[in-house]
Amino acid sequence: MIQLENITKTYQVGNAPAIGLKNVSLRLAEGELVALVGPSGSGKTTLLNIAGGLMKPDTGTVQIGNRRLDSMSAEELCRFRLDRIGFVFQDYNLIPTLTAFENVELLPALQRTPVKARKEKVSGILARVGLEKFMDRRPSQMSRGQQQRVAICRALVTRPALVLGDEMTANLDSATGAQLMDLLYELNQEAKITILYSTHDAAMMQRAGRVIRMKDGVIENA
Repeated sequence: MIQLENITKTYQVGNAPAIGLKNVSLRLAEGELVALVGPSGSGKTTLLNIAGGLMKPDTGTVQIGNRRLDSMSAEELCRFRLDRIGFVFQDYNLIPTLTAFENVELLPALQRTPVKARKEKVSGILARVGLEKFMDRRPSQMSRGQQQRVAICRALVTRPALVLGDEMTANLDSATGAQLMDLLYELNQEAKITILYSTHDAAMMQRAGRVIRMKDGVIENA
């Protein structure tokens, strides 16, 4: 499903380069549920961004299915992400002028899903995470935990082949976090969605089929 081969990524910090990833290789099979763990600055977010085509590596190749992301044009990448990848960002990236319902509806609308079908999907997934009474609220009218749930629903509503999450339950209480992990696990089992997420949450680690540990831009185990 995912193949990252010999990925290196550096950043410029002042006048000196800083290593984000150093010669990282990783393979995930279709339907895997994998947790990335490690201290802040270990390279987890960089790896997720490169795996999702949001950032290009300095060296190495990124392949999802039979497609090479590192050689795609910006337009090709945009279309591929829309159709195949769901993202849950650490800062949510919700559109502030849209309601919870409209934020989740955006991706199926861009995919030209028929109106009735997409409204049923959006209503159903928001209800599954307890947001049926908050569908008409904008992000500024919701708590951070509610915003996080909206972001997760947006990533899952189209049932993409791959979901990438960066600290998905960081702002949730333990009960809500467990509920969302149940939803992720159900979709992983039902639809064979491959899920790769970073976490510091012990419960999220326990639910993963595989835990990958990172430190200083390298994978310590795979």
